[in-house]
Amino acid sequence: MSIIGEAAMRSRTYLHDLLVSTIFTEGLDAEMDLWALGFSAIWIKGADLGALATEWHMDPATRTPCHLSEILDRNIDDGSNWVAEVNGWIGIVPGHADGERVRRASEGGREALGVRMDINGHAYFEYARDGRMLVSFEPTFPERRYGDDPHALDHLMAGLRFQLSEEGGRDDWVEEDESVSSALALIGRYTETDIATDWIQARHYSFRPATDLSS
Repeated sequence: MSIIGEAAMRSRTYLHDLLVSTIFTEGLDAEMDLWALGFSAIWIKGADLGALATEWHMDPATRTPCHLSEILDRNIDDGSNWVAEVNGWIGIVPGHADGERVRRASEGGREALGVRMDINGHAYFEYARDGRMLVSFEPTFPERRYGDDPHALDHLMAGLRFQLSEEGGRDDWVEEDESVSSALALIGRYTETDIATDWIQARHYSFRPATDLSS
């Protein structure tokens, strides 16, 4: 498989559109979108699933096969998280509320990647390693990058289009959906996985919350 995991993208917004159509199944509010939902996902490398289950207060005994398309209903019903393991990375949806959670998830020699949207219409990409936030930016305005090494992933960003623009013809504009697709594609490149087939469309597991949150 190519390191450019998004090679099969059928359009510039393919990964965003696939995520939307997967998360929001029939019968849900037609006005709901990833921002209104407060969508978040985190990918962690260097931790075992048992440790993460404890940190995210998940009960391993409730592990149940689950597609990402099922997790919204399960999360509403009982607070379940979707958990996936691919190529040494563990993905969790919902993943985190802020960048500090991504940074903490990387402590102890781990790596963590996060993408999230909020109800104020902002999207965020974050990459942390060994307890340090290295790269943080809004996909809609990537020139404002923050962190200890804000250009650490530049070598993987070739060909990706983030910053909103209306320059040139209509077909050349960069809009929010494309920026989100580019952020997901960047995660696929770094993890050397295919965001569409390995994560969004694949069956992994759901975990219900642990009943004793003090454990």
